[in-house]
Amino acid sequence: MFFPLSKLLFFVVTPSNALVLLMLVGLGFGASGSRRFGFGLAAVAGLFLLIAGLSPLAVTVALPLEERFPAFVDDGRPVAGIIVLGGAIETRLSGERGQLVLNDAAERQIAMADLARRYPTTRLVFTGGSGSLVNRKPSEAETVSRYADSTGLPRTRLILEDRSRNTWENALFTADMVKPKPDERWLLVTSAWHMPRAVGCFRQAGFDITAYPVDYRTGGWDDIWRINGFASEGLALLDLVTKEWIGLTAYRLAGYTDAWLPAPQAPQAPSATEATAPSR
Repeated sequence: MFFPLSKLLFFVVTPSNALVLLMLVGLGFGASGSRRFGFGLAAVAGLFLLIAGLSPLAVTVALPLEERFPAFVDDGRPVAGIIVLGGAIETRLSGERGQLVLNDAAERQIAMADLARRYPTTRLVFTGGSGSLVNRKPSEAETVSRYADSTGLPRTRLILEDRSRNTWENALFTADMVKPKPDERWLLVTSAWHMPRAVGCFRQAGFDITAYPVDYRTGGWDDIWRINGFASEGLALLDLVTKEWIGLTAYRLAGYTDAWLPAPQAPQAPSATEATAPSR
């Protein structure tokens, strides 16, 4: 029930959808006789569409998500595995066109191929089923397997999880599949704006991971002074991050994450033995 309800909720509260619907309601009232109220409502909704599209509002909403986890820096600690979340693959178009079709989160797949090359002995997991309400086939994992050669992915190392429909199921099914050991380091690859919710889900599933954020939609805090050249640019980003903030709230209320806005864990203090051990 959670999955279809989330799809319906996101459709209604997505800012561009909500404002367009509000404009239509206003025009409907205006046409039916309540001209002042109806056309006034439509005008206010149209004004907010312009503000949301052209102003730095979307960037301001996105930055707390994207800046939550720093970019990964290899400190030499061994990497046992790499987990890449689905969401970048257009499965229907890939099937119909006979080639891999990616959306604007394509950096997830680029990072997967790059990390597979940089860490040639690690376990390589892709987790992604189908997010469709009507047809769950083919899954993203199946599409990754089908076009592994074209993206430089080693088929013999691929571990594919194809049942998950959302981030919580990504975490739950992946943890059950790979059964990580407490001392292992696993990298989690997903979009920077999605990383807090993803990390929270994996922690709640008992899987402690290291964030590897990609697919940034902002250039940093200086972007709050930048005006968008196209209203569609700001609206697309605002739609995306508004749904993410709603998702964070809904997941926390459902018990799927370990915090309202998951953050990097503080470095563990050295044990008493390590603190008193003589240097070599």
